[in-house]
Order: sequence, then structure tokens, then C-alpha cells
Amino acid sequence: MWTVILVLIATGLLMVLLEILVIPGGGLAGILGFILMAAGVWFAFTREGTEAGLYTLGGSLLLNVAALTLALRSKTWDRAMLKSNIDSKVNVVDTEQIKPGDTGITISRCAPSGKAMINGEIHEVHTRSEYLDVDTEVEVIKVEGYKIYIKSKN
Repeated sequence: MWTVILVLIATGLLMVLLEILVIPGGGLAGILGFILMAAGVWFAFTREGTEAGLYTLGGSLLLNVAALTLALRSKTWDRAMLKSNIDSKVNVVDTEQIKPGDTGITISRCAPSGKAMINGEIHEVHTRSEYLDVDTEVEVIKVEGYKIYIKSKN
């Protein structure tokens, strides 16, 4: 019977922690967790006696306080957090590397934008009016801000 009591209390505690830390809104998991813990304590009182019930109640209260304290500490989640910083920039074209007149080949359909391999690197490119298929030789006609404009080399 103690196995059933411990499983009820542990499952209830787990559901309460999930409600607080993971599951947004609602409260259903928290309520169900408290019901499971109360059922475990009730089973201890009815099946094992008053003394065992009081020990189970005290132990489950201490376990709840300890688990919540540990879970809500700021350093507990350090291992789960991402620590790397993203320092890359989006849509920045190095005008020293890509210049009008450079050539390349499309690696996706450009209708009117797509991807092309220019000077050994893949870049997002744009055409002025024409649509270009994959593996079309292209030439850079203009670099404006973060956009590279190309045309068919033919």
C-alpha cells in the first residue's frame, strides 16, 4: 500500500511543478496534482493509521516546500539555459566582397528573389524583372544596402 501512497504523492508533486514551471494557464494540472497528493495522504490515514497519516502529511508538506524552493531558485535552471550569444547580423552585404560585375550561379529559382553562389558564398539575390532558373550564370549589377541585384549573364 505504501507504494500506491508514494506514487500518488510523487505524481501529484510532479504535476504541481509542471503547472508552475511549464504548462501555461488553466490550472488543471495543479488542481489534479493537489488532488493526487491529498488522495495519497488520505490513503495513509485510512489504510495505515493516524500516526502513519500524520507522518505522510508532514513528509509530503516538507517535500513540497523543498521541491518548490529548489525549482524556483535562480541557479537551478542555469544548466538548461542557453549561454551563447548571437552576434551575427542579418542582411549585411560586405561591399568589399560583393561588387558589381562579380559573377556566380543561381542555386534556387529567382522569381524575383532567390539564392545564388557568388564568390564561393551563398547570398540572397534579387532580379529586376526577369525570372531565373536554377544553375543560371548571373552577374551582379548593383549592391544596394542589404540587397544584391543580379541579371542573367547571357
